[in-house]
Amino acid sequence: MTCAATIVTGDAGLADDLLRLAAEAAARADVAHRAAQARTAWHRCPLILVGADLAEAVAAERLPRRSGIVLVTRADDLDDAYRRALRVGAQDLAVLPDEEDWLIEALATAADPTAARATTVCVRGARGGAGTSVLAAALALTAAETGRRTLLVDGDPHGGGIDLLLGLEDTEGARWPDLATRRGRLSPALLREALPRLGDLSVLSWRDTGVPVQPEAVHAVLGAATRAFALVVVDVPKHPSDIGAAALALAEVGLLLVPTEVRAALAAATLRGAPADLRLVTTGPSPGGLTPELVAQSLDLPLAGALERDRRTSRAAEDGDLPRILRRGPLPTLCAHLLTTLTQTPARQAA
Repeated sequence: MTCAATIVTGDAGLADDLLRLAAEAAARADVAHRAAQARTAWHRCPLILVGADLAEAVAAERLPRRSGIVLVTRADDLDDAYRRALRVGAQDLAVLPDEEDWLIEALATAADPTAARATTVCVRGARGGAGTSVLAAALALTAAETGRRTLLVDGDPHGGGIDLLLGLEDTEGARWPDLATRRGRLSPALLREALPRLGDLSVLSWRDTGVPVQPEAVHAVLGAATRAFALVVVDVPKHPSDIGAAALALAEVGLLLVPTEVRAALAAATLRGAPADLRLVTTGPSPGGLTPELVAQSLDLPLAGALERDRRTSRAAEDGDLPRILRRGPLPTLCAHLLTTLTQTPARQAA
């Protein structure tokens, strides 16, 4: 078994606790009892767990900066912990015993760095009312119904809450404001357990309580999501918040929803950028005869699918009954097609 972590501490009790967590994670960990011993192991393991007792001594060694450093301390020794973390070059601070689950996840990830990560898909509309939230929710529901562990993320703090589309607004579980001040790495298992769920679909919705979500919390949550799920679908507003911007930077695939209208197509032209793999989905009918193919050519985007408006969809979204109408019809057919082509390189329309 290759080394997953080096534990740097002279505190025998802390070393024993961290070795116990490594055993739970099925990860091999070595112990350096003095700061000088850390030098030989500094680049050997993907994770370096530095005990607060040796933080100053490790900093004095002037070791090269690297990723994967965590300062580990106890709840009764938090004084000056953040300064010590900065001194040692740590990217994360883990407090025992509260964050044992997080450390287990970090050790497990270090032991198996090739473990599968979620595919992240961002759905974005060219204008308000294009049906972006409905498409994102339907795509996530369709994936979950195939047994794929899926997370639907609400990236719009002013959208009213995507959980309303699914009838989950009264279901207990965490929303964005509950995670607003989260710092450091978040345990994927804890994230899964905390969220409202519908079968294999978990939902992280917005509920406006006036509590701003800090950028550190956004990155912690999205990072945990990629380790906790097979597919992450993010509903991103036209003008993205911190949540939407972070998701766009993380996503492998973007779906740009554009009504077959001249003004919508012109608006869509301003939304080019991340992710690099951006695909077009059109909605119709067109009031002026504009075809999906013409929209794709004008935007120089591959056409991933076209959808005709269905009155049943609007009514179901209003009633929070979207899961019921996904048994048949054009929307579930489109979603199934989009899911089967996610990992394929789309062909662009001929000029």
